[in-house]
This record gives sequence, C-alpha cells and structure tokens, in this order.
Amino acid sequence: METINIGIITVSDRASAGVYEDLSGQAIIATLNEYLISNWNEVYKIVPDEQDDIEKTIMDMVDNQDCCLVVTTGGTGPAKRDVTPEATEAVCDRMMPGFGELMRAESLKFVPTAILSRQTAGLRGCSLIINLPGKPKSIRECLDAIFPAVPYCIDLMEGPFLECNEQIIKPFRPKKK
Repeated sequence: METINIGIITVSDRASAGVYEDLSGQAIIATLNEYLISNWNEVYKIVPDEQDDIEKTIMDMVDNQDCCLVVTTGGTGPAKRDVTPEATEAVCDRMMPGFGELMRAESLKFVPTAILSRQTAGLRGCSLIINLPGKPKSIRECLDAIFPAVPYCIDLMEGPFLECNEQIIKPFRPKKK
C-alpha cells in the first residue's frame, strides 16, 4: 500500500521562535489521523509569518516532497503580518474559492468574527493547498465542513486515493455509472 505525503504548515512568528507549542499543527495531524485510513506521512513545518518563507515551504512540499495535500494554519486574518492567503495565491496555478467560502460560512455558526478570516485554497500542479484558521477548535470545525470534498478533488487531479474512516468523515465521490 502506497504511503501518501500530506504537508502541514503552521504559520506563526511565536511558534516558529519556540515561544509556545504549536497546538494548531498538532490539531490538523490529529484530525487527519482520525479521518484517514490510507497510509500517510506528515511533512510538517513551522514557519514565521513571512510570505517568502510560506511560499518556499508550500513549493517544497508540493514540488519536492510530493504532497498531494498541503494544509496550512494561521496567518489568515486581517493583521499586517497575516499573509498566508497571499503566499498561497502566489504559488498556485488556480484558486478554489469555494473552500474559503464554506469555511467562513461554517465558522459564522460559532463566531461573528468569521467574516474577518481570509481562508482560501488553490491548486499547484496535482496538489491541493488549503488555508485553515489558527485556532484548534476552528480547525476541526472547518475540516469537518470541507474534507468531504477533498478526496474527490485529489482524485480529479489524478493524485493518490485517500481512503477515509467513514464512521468519522464520509467523503463524497460520485457514483460510477
């Protein structure tokens, strides 16, 4: 059985400097461990809120480490140093705005400030890059909302087959005729 590489990038000045533990990246890893039955390997990195560092890390994960999926956390708000969406857009061939729209709609059920979030997603080569918010609770809420579409998106890009634990998350794949 093939091992699938998935990139997890935490974007945080303080976590990258060791000021505090990266709970957000760990929340993504824990959630993916619950969702996926497929053998997968985490390609994990913590970077500061610097657009160049974020871009280089995404490109390395996709172009050199064969990650079919890269999930970022942090840097999606309105603060000056929040540049994750700009970095994502700069390295993507095409954008997938529906992911951000759904994440904001889901987050609005919990907090009115969800409209301040600039989460997005895009495609680079045969990989899907998704920007998540920085709080572990919000990460899970957003992943629960969008992940049913992720395996099929990767299928359409001829990536590896992501098999999910359907007791936890049920991916949508059209029925074959």
